[in-house]
Amino acid sequence: MVFSSLVFLFAYLPFTLLVYYLVPRKARNLFLFFINLVFYGWGEPMLVFLMLFNIVFNYLGGYFVDKYRGNAKRKKLFLILTCSLDLLILAIFKYAGMIAETINLLPFLRIPQLKISLPIGISFYTFQTMSYVIDVYRSDAPVSKSLINFGTYVALFPQLIAGPIVRYRDVADQLRNRRETLDQFTLGVRRFCVGLGKKVLIANSMGALTSAVFESGERNGVFGTWLGIIAYTFQIYFDFSGYSDMACGLGNMLGFEFLKNFNYPYIARSVTDFWRRWHISLSTWFREYVYIPLGGNRRGAKRQILNLLIVWGLTGLWHGASYNFLLWGLYYGLILILEKFVFARFLEKLPAFFQHVYTLLIVIFGWGLFYFTETRALFSFFGDLFDFTSGLIGAKALSLLLRYLPILLIAAVASTPLAKKLCEKLRAASWFWVPETVYCAAILLLSTASLVSQSYNPFLYFRF
Repeated sequence: MVFSSLVFLFAYLPFTLLVYYLVPRKARNLFLFFINLVFYGWGEPMLVFLMLFNIVFNYLGGYFVDKYRGNAKRKKLFLILTCSLDLLILAIFKYAGMIAETINLLPFLRIPQLKISLPIGISFYTFQTMSYVIDVYRSDAPVSKSLINFGTYVALFPQLIAGPIVRYRDVADQLRNRRETLDQFTLGVRRFCVGLGKKVLIANSMGALTSAVFESGERNGVFGTWLGIIAYTFQIYFDFSGYSDMACGLGNMLGFEFLKNFNYPYIARSVTDFWRRWHISLSTWFREYVYIPLGGNRRGAKRQILNLLIVWGLTGLWHGASYNFLLWGLYYGLILILEKFVFARFLEKLPAFFQHVYTLLIVIFGWGLFYFTETRALFSFFGDLFDFTSGLIGAKALSLLLRYLPILLIAAVASTPLAKKLCEKLRAASWFWVPETVYCAAILLLSTASLVSQSYNPFLYFRF
């Protein structure tokens, strides 16, 4: 990780907030720009130069697109050059190995595979800078007059390495004119604590359970295999939504308001509904910058089907340079096509319970494609889901189920809006701040204790 979690919580974050509120308002973006680069380059200082290069050439790209607004050819030329360089850098650092591996499948070619470490968060900030230049081209966003402000936007540490993908047009005014308030800061602390609890207390526990089931080497049985993938289903949700909550909370502490990235996706009644609720910033990005420019649904059913397959193939590849991610994306593309053109009306007539079950099964199978990168392990997993000859549940899997049952139940309830609705009803009470404060303090204390005692603390979306 960029920082160890404890260093971030008890050194970097307090120092950043203290200095941020001490410096004059006009200097706050300059301070954020500097401290963002410190954060990003802490583990690998050379990555700072890649980040600075990305900031400068996208800033210049936006500048020239705006400068030649009256010249359609030049404006389009600078748009293409900037976005092409963005994609080239992303391809070199993220997809060079996959491209070489694919080419080497041909019997008459053999090219060396470059071993390039993946810069943390490169997919997120590349999509942010591309959206900026495209929006300036479309006149959907103002061009940035300040390199420091633009650099602050690109490298803003709360959402730099795992999203959400923030579009410049959504924060352009905040970069220039934000006014921090105590209420906003308090909301940020609350959001951050909730996200921290999701990540450390739930996601890490579910990750440990997933690893224990799938890496044990023992026969898990049908129910044991389902236990492993359900645990992973909870892990990836609480990992990513927890980080998104922390990012939004940190943004609030600094005076920013980021758009919501998750809206309880596991209560969805269709896969279409699921993707309106899961990783909203990514779905929005692909819709606005790929699907609609390709023609969306305006050119007939056949073209719409092709557009959906392209978008979901790219969505899969965005998540990783591996064929299982491409398969995962196309899997969802196919399901969404079937929902739209084949059984949408039938699905709507089903009782809500069966709609939920259908959606969760599709999503759980999808996470199987996402988790297993090796073909043999993937096919073995899908076979084990229904292979009753291996027994209902192995001894180790049963022991793990009993051990993790309380946190599984907590995860199931926490993935629904029940707790949120209860809090909203109680928040009007004058005394509610007391249990809310105790709750946030307890989460911070328990999360700290967990981080001190455990070495297992992965952020799944850092690799994207």
